[in-house]
Amino acid sequence: MIKAAYLHIPFCEHICYYCDFNKVFLKGQPVDDYLQALDQEMKLILKQNPTREFETIFVGGGTPTSLNEQQLERFCISINENLPKAANIEFTFEANPGDLSKEKLQILKDAGVNRISLGVQTFNDELLTKIGRVHRAEDVYQTIADIKTIGFENISIDLIYSLPTQTLADFKASLTAAFSLELPHYSVYSLIIEPKTVFYNLQRKGKLPTTGEDLEAQMYEVVMEEMEKHGLHQYEISNFSKPGYESRHNLTYWNNDYYYGFGAGAHGYINGFRRSNHGPLKKYINHINSGELPIVENHQVTLSEQMEEEMFLGLRKTAGVSISKFIQKFHRDPLQLFSNELADLMAKQWIEVNDDNIYLTKQGRLLGNEVFQMFLGVFD
Repeated sequence: MIKAAYLHIPFCEHICYYCDFNKVFLKGQPVDDYLQALDQEMKLILKQNPTREFETIFVGGGTPTSLNEQQLERFCISINENLPKAANIEFTFEANPGDLSKEKLQILKDAGVNRISLGVQTFNDELLTKIGRVHRAEDVYQTIADIKTIGFENISIDLIYSLPTQTLADFKASLTAAFSLELPHYSVYSLIIEPKTVFYNLQRKGKLPTTGEDLEAQMYEVVMEEMEKHGLHQYEISNFSKPGYESRHNLTYWNNDYYYGFGAGAHGYINGFRRSNHGPLKKYINHINSGELPIVENHQVTLSEQMEEEMFLGLRKTAGVSISKFIQKFHRDPLQLFSNELADLMAKQWIEVNDDNIYLTKQGRLLGNEVFQMFLGVFD
């Protein structure tokens, strides 16, 4: 049974220099037509795969809260009409500091949204300008105050480290500012330069100063130490929370479970197929208006791929991969299937194995991507 849904709002009022998600400038876009198409896509898919109740719904982007109040209200009504919610639903909206009015927050609250994920990235105003963000640190404090005033408790912020020209001292200052907010969840990512971004083009021209691997590793170690000091448990490579505030929706991905992906450029994993939608708005809307699903790719995941994914996604979690659950799911023992890879990683002291879990050591977390690559194409 599929119990999770991701919905994509591709509109942004500004484009950040590091972002490679499917997004477009809001101005002049057919927003109302898009919301209508999104409503229809939910109806089409759930007619094929009826779902009794959703345990997690995550609305991302783009910037979902770039919708005006009428559009936001209409969109929330559409979600609630199409996606039946479990009593203990985790219903998340992504937002940016400065674009989240009290009116919009009240619309979300009234619609049953109970988790807000805020894209902060850094508390250094100069760095915010350099990475193409338009909010300032003071907007973060004001927006968080507003979110709490409206009655939201489950609040998360995103931070990015190893930004161009960022120093260790500056990053530590951002962490200190983040902790002053006393939030139950923090996501902290290292900057990745993705193709088709402003930063990628600058890097190719030799115009992007980077922090270097050593400083990046140092920053990540500081993250892990400081989060622990502040009573936040690292439950995934980049995610830290107080007990009970882990992102249940994101755990769907790391547990390699099925989920729907609605919207332009959205990805889903449904009944053994990984599928993705057309990204361009016009293509997406035209497919829906023709009564067709807007699918551009529909890949049947082989058993080998499923088992590999179970390993490299599961190892992102601090708890790692459960051996018993792996056997239950695939009727194969991961210790035998991946014996060579596991022996190699244990010899390097990048992973450990206990009674029921295969998990990364602290050193392994620092070299996560190298570990994950070991499980790609094992059965080829």
